[in-house]
Amino acid sequence: MKSSLTIGTRGSKLALWQAEWVKSELVRHHSGLSVAIEVIKTTGDKILDVPLAKVGGKGLFVKEIEEALIEGRIDLAVHSMKDMPGEMPEGLWISSIPLRETPYDVLITKNGCPVEDLRNGAVIGTSSLRRASQLLHFRPDFQITGLRGNLDTRIKKLESENLDAIILAAAGMKRLGMAARVTQEIAPDIILPAVGQGALCIETRRTDNPVNEMVSTLHHEDSARAVLCERAFLKLLQGGCQVPIAAFATVSDDGNGLSLTGLVAEIDGSIIYKDNITGTADEGVFLGERLARRLIKRGAAAIINRLLEQASKQ
Repeated sequence: MKSSLTIGTRGSKLALWQAEWVKSELVRHHSGLSVAIEVIKTTGDKILDVPLAKVGGKGLFVKEIEEALIEGRIDLAVHSMKDMPGEMPEGLWISSIPLRETPYDVLITKNGCPVEDLRNGAVIGTSSLRRASQLLHFRPDFQITGLRGNLDTRIKKLESENLDAIILAAAGMKRLGMAARVTQEIAPDIILPAVGQGALCIETRRTDNPVNEMVSTLHHEDSARAVLCERAFLKLLQGGCQVPIAAFATVSDDGNGLSLTGLVAEIDGSIIYKDNITGTADEGVFLGERLARRLIKRGAAAIINRLLEQASKQ
């Protein structure tokens, strides 16, 4: 058993909160353990004036942290699961998935107006193609504008850029004690969450048994079953931030069943391929892949291939 560990993380307030939470849980479970946190700047942190879909590539918020993990400069990485691409570098793996926080998106407005009642032509800030496409499918009259930066910056832009509303992840707002700013938690039938949204990812070297054993104390099995089902859906579709893809899985109350809803959309929301599949809790990867193939047969592949081709030419 190791006496000290180094966690690698991004430097945003939310990322640091997540790393500090993992640190406190590890110290609580392992008496005498010393844990340090190393901040690592990622590509996604460096490029703030370009929409994520135009930056391109996979792992915009994890690549440099994974490199530090491979090189042995850190012992484990703490990520937001929704930032994790479907494919992972050789030798690394998701060793622990703690209890998932609320996975939904939230609306923040200046006047407390819910999404259904926003004015015609309302201007909504988000840089997520997933959120934008579903909003436009729900209300084609909405005007979508890009929104980058940390939570504080995005909320300030609600006023400074004269927006009617912004869309953020509920989990981040709760973790940073900002839930009171939320106008509305958006139902998944309006905006289906991102793959892994609300969950943390603890990434380690696959062969580092002492570290893997230590972080296993933070693992929550039902959260992992749901998240890994969603990630199987994403991996087979081979989508990134250039394609509007969403998936949300839930484990039944008795722990035996699993339900997955997934979608692929046109950027403007004009077409959405969406479906649901159910099965047993231990066949999550199978269900994720099966639902992905179902959407591909219905026409999702044409959207994915076209958007990825367009992104490669930018």
